[in-house]
Amino acid sequence: MKVLSKIYLWLVFVLLYLPIVVLVVFSFNRAGSLNHFSGFSLYWYRELFRDREALMALKNSLLLAVTSSALATDIGTFASLGIDRMRSKYLKSAVTSVTNIPMMNPDIVTGVSMMLLFVAASSMPFLKIKFGWTTMLITHTTFSLPYVILSILPRFKQMDKKLIEAALDLGCTPTRTFFKIELPFILPGVVSGLMLGFTLSLDDFVTSHFVSSPDFQTLPLYVYNQTVHEVKYSMYALCALMVIVILALLLAVNFTGNGKTSKKESK
Repeated sequence: MKVLSKIYLWLVFVLLYLPIVVLVVFSFNRAGSLNHFSGFSLYWYRELFRDREALMALKNSLLLAVTSSALATDIGTFASLGIDRMRSKYLKSAVTSVTNIPMMNPDIVTGVSMMLLFVAASSMPFLKIKFGWTTMLITHTTFSLPYVILSILPRFKQMDKKLIEAALDLGCTPTRTFFKIELPFILPGVVSGLMLGFTLSLDDFVTSHFVSSPDFQTLPLYVYNQTVHEVKYSMYALCALMVIVILALLLAVNFTGNGKTSKKESK
């Protein structure tokens, strides 16, 4: 059984990561072909940085991911605080269940529903909503919010409530108690939610496709438009850079969390 479990584990790893490895390796292929590897070269990376349209799409994606994840983290932190403070168990359970529904919805359902919402809103004379940056920011913040709450809410549940009561008894205001005691405790969940929202926004295509506009194009939309026609081999370099950046971010978060845990254990 141990041998079969190891074979199964390696098979899963091969199916998941072999295509990514092939993509990264052939991004350095000077021949621009997947049939043979002619030699190591940075030619396609140089071509990528000469492509102004690709760089603009990358800039738009990063700006959108940073802004939407920051908004979702701010809203999600205080939403988690509000859910944790609810006294009624039934109301808390209902709100938590409703919050988790968007995570179970298919992306296409979220995209279509947001598109219909913006179309209905734009028909109102006092609302001037144009498809593009605004609609994509609202959409990305919306679908990232449940994941942020899911990352932060368990930290509130793990916290000893007596610390909050002691701080209030010693004269701290509720606001100061939150920033001095609660926020440092839930900070790992806040950082995890922020990183999760950033990666979800950076990777999203389906929902962005329904609420985007020609004058604001994100990187996934740009890559998709390239695949409709003839794929540029500089796209392999672009995807390889994205994989490396996301891997570096995940490693940084994991090592930071492990370092804090080891320091606490040593104390």
